[in-house]
Amino acid sequence: MPMDRSVHLGCSVFFPILLCAAVLVIQAQGQDRPPSSDSQGADLLADHAADESPAEAVAAQPGPRRRPEKQAESAQRGLVLNTDAAYPGYTLFAPLNSTTTYLIDIQGQLAHSWSSEYVPGQAVYLLEDGSLLRCGRQPGNRHFGGGGIGGHIERLAPDGTVLWEYVCADASRCQHHDIEPLPNGHILLIAWEKKTREQVLAAGRDPEQASDSGLWPDCLLEVAPEGTSGGKIVWQWHVWDHLVQDIDKDKANYGVVADHPELMDLNYSRRGPRITSEEIERLRALGYVGGADAEEAEDTEQEPGFGPGGGRGPGGPDMGADWCHTNAVAYNAELDQIALSVHNFSEVWIIDHSTTTQEAAGHSGGRQGKGGDLLYRWGNPRTYSAGDATDQVLFAQHDVRWIPAGSPGAGHLMVFNNGVGRLDGQYSSVVEFAPPVSATGSYRLKRGQAFGPANATWEYTAADKQDLFSRSISGAQRLPNGNTLVCSGEEGRLIEVDASGKTVWEYVNPYIERGGPGGGFGSGHHGPGGHRSRGGPPGEGRRKGPPGGPGGGLFRATRFAPDHPGLRRLLQAASTNQGLTE
Repeated sequence: MPMDRSVHLGCSVFFPILLCAAVLVIQAQGQDRPPSSDSQGADLLADHAADESPAEAVAAQPGPRRRPEKQAESAQRGLVLNTDAAYPGYTLFAPLNSTTTYLIDIQGQLAHSWSSEYVPGQAVYLLEDGSLLRCGRQPGNRHFGGGGIGGHIERLAPDGTVLWEYVCADASRCQHHDIEPLPNGHILLIAWEKKTREQVLAAGRDPEQASDSGLWPDCLLEVAPEGTSGGKIVWQWHVWDHLVQDIDKDKANYGVVADHPELMDLNYSRRGPRITSEEIERLRALGYVGGADAEEAEDTEQEPGFGPGGGRGPGGPDMGADWCHTNAVAYNAELDQIALSVHNFSEVWIIDHSTTTQEAAGHSGGRQGKGGDLLYRWGNPRTYSAGDATDQVLFAQHDVRWIPAGSPGAGHLMVFNNGVGRLDGQYSSVVEFAPPVSATGSYRLKRGQAFGPANATWEYTAADKQDLFSRSISGAQRLPNGNTLVCSGEEGRLIEVDASGKTVWEYVNPYIERGGPGGGFGSGHHGPGGHRSRGGPPGEGRRKGPPGGPGGGLFRATRFAPDHPGLRRLLQAASTNQGLTE
């Protein structure tokens, strides 16, 4: 069965704990929902976290907000709308400019928070044992820099105690954006790996696109945690092993791009407008851009980490080192396959995880017999010469997820389609689509044509399309009742919509912290004076940035059902003010 991204690492396989019998009862009080007296479970969590609730945390105002794009100018943050049609549960998110991760109830009340020493790098997960798995931005990284940079992975107890940590940030590679906990207790992570200009040219890259900085193609590393710090890489897959190029027959990887949809065209570059220094500064203030290139990028009007065509890279126009900019990874246990959201290709890729590392580096082996080659790709067929600009469906998308069993659309894929570069104007949408997959996990493709489907199964846009637009970050989650939780990341805005597109719940992140020059977000470590920045009223113990800059940005958000085992165990641990039992 496809795995729900919110349900991972059963306590019997990763970090065993004693089974708790606490039953979580969700408050049903809301704007259009009568008060409930069954609030003891929520009160236990709320009492535990009360000292970390922001002064303006919840502002339940009557009536839906009409113009989302004006949210940043409004004082209304916290809960905006709550109706009986909303799916009950708790919502997890980690503001990009904060070292605190938050869990709120359906009324927008703070239920729990975790403090860390690191700002996000970027994803967070509530595990089935009640602990928090999160990516953090590793300080002092002078080798990589850009959007989504991380490098540090940690597992936290309810009281913030570090139970395990792992660093993937050195001169050769660096974790970024997302990780995926696997059923066997291992962790799958996305990482950049550095290739020199000489390596890039030998592989068949167009010299006009080869900068002095070379390229940072992505790889996947499966890590088996060891002890309280560190782990062993037990499986890996590299984009670099699956290339094709058609410009130089005397170089490696030469072939006809259209004949090899299973490979990545080394000379494909995303097309897009030049990113100005003002836009880079906005992304830095949002907390999204950091690392080695942050200050240099501001001076040279580069956009670090966004890659070719998305702005000027380290070697000049259209020569960014971050070639793929993979921003999400998901795992399907039934198929033993991995889905990737590849921003700079505007595609979703699927690969076989049943391979050995040796098979993953080649073109045969594994359950599907294709080694580490792509089994499927969708969103932009011109990347493999099977279409043109009018055939492109995805535009710099984020947050690919398989819809889990028990939810409408189970087995389909869903993404937040950011919409940068659409032919009909810039607006965002949520796209659900059904890959043409067989019962054995293979994907249909007619020679010379693009992978299907021709059309999305379901798509959400705002009634006024431009009312929902987030240039970067963001995500979407299908809920068991058929609703969809949408995270408009740059706004820090969460909405839940039903199948018809009607908004049934809305919340705007009230935990505002500012980044920017002097704010320390290039390093991503600690708060003012070197101390960790904990949740609290805005302005208390927070880093400051340029006035009027963006605040409250969210990489994504996840809703958890009341009976989620991790939520129940968190409730028990929080109510007794104790950590988890190992």
